Amino acid sequence: MAGRNHLSIPGPTNVPHEILSAMHVPMEDHRSPDFPKLFKPVLEELKKVFRTETGQAFVFPATGTAGWEIALTNTLNSGDKVIIYRFGQFGHLWMSMAKRLGFDVEVHEVEWGKGIPVDHLEARLKEDSNHEIKAVLATHNETATGVTSDIAGVRAAMDASSHPALLFVDGVSSIASLEFKMDDWGVDASISGSQKGFMLPAGAAILAFSQKALAMTKTSTYPRCFLDLGDQMAQNANGYTPYTPSTPMIHGLKKSLELLLGEGMENVYARHHRLGEGCRLAIAAWGLKLCAHEGFESDTVSAVVVPEDKDASEVIATAYNKYNISLGAGLTELAGKVFRIGHIGDMNDVSMLGAIAGVEMALLDCGYDIQAGSGVGAAIEYYRSTAG
Repeated sequence: MAGRNHLSIPGPTNVPHEILSAMHVPMEDHRSPDFPKLFKPVLEELKKVFRTETGQAFVFPATGTAGWEIALTNTLNSGDKVIIYRFGQFGHLWMSMAKRLGFDVEVHEVEWGKGIPVDHLEARLKEDSNHEIKAVLATHNETATGVTSDIAGVRAAMDASSHPALLFVDGVSSIASLEFKMDDWGVDASISGSQKGFMLPAGAAILAFSQKALAMTKTSTYPRCFLDLGDQMAQNANGYTPYTPSTPMIHGLKKSLELLLGEGMENVYARHHRLGEGCRLAIAAWGLKLCAHEGFESDTVSAVVVPEDKDASEVIATAYNKYNISLGAGLTELAGKVFRIGHIGDMNDVSMLGAIAGVEMALLDCGYDIQAGSGVGAAIEYYRSTAG
């Protein structure tokens, strides 16, 4: 098929040409005297994306999933109690990992479409007068449902209960796209991955830890090796890594940071809000609804619920096979019930309109009772009125 595939999933996202070009480098000696000139500034610039002055950033040749494990195993001890709210597939996977690693996981079920209930969290932490809960695991942006939780509210709940638990935040589909304030929100472990807001290929776990969390690495006896923060800290101090890094990825990350910080993080957040709002207006014009309840809508991904007599997988297949556009599928409990439109990373008004048009054509082909041009028109009017 002529033309490129239009990647409209919430990750991996489109990689800008500038980043692809930056990654197209010969292999180099990662133990050379010159390597720290590349790597140390990257670690410092990362802190500006995490919005931390006191924390420390890390890059592992891994994924966001490994980031979950890094946070758990470097700061806690086997059998420690953690609390998590399960309201989507990725929160479910983090919960499952913590159980498999031998932690005592307290799970609270939340309707898929809602986020962390901060009032419930505050009450539960107040009940925990012996401070048995050692960490709160918070999914900032649940990619499966298109739900964004209030992390500032989570921190407020923890402070109101005077609870000393660590706060771990899964920001894989939020950091570098949605407002994130590590220091202001008192986040102890910020977890992200390369393939979403950072606009890179998959293959890097990008994290930041507070000084409180780093101090806990000295008391944690949990077995670890490849994912040991201590090894990273020892080598990163001199601008090196404890094992062979992906040097092309680091070059790409350097360029990604130049693009993000050059745009300005506040502008990045505003751009993603505009992209998300235009998409939501298109969905409403089609007469469809989001999985996310009001107040929880994500600015990086929209999970669209199809009518009960429809199968979302048909829309996804039609969009891919007929129009060369990739949409996200519904996961586990939402399989066949939703399709997902990503609006994250290297996108602007026109690329978003292309995604909306592709979805609209697929919906029409699948027999949805919508007016051709309705969703595209709604998005166009919004983007035109808010451009500038």
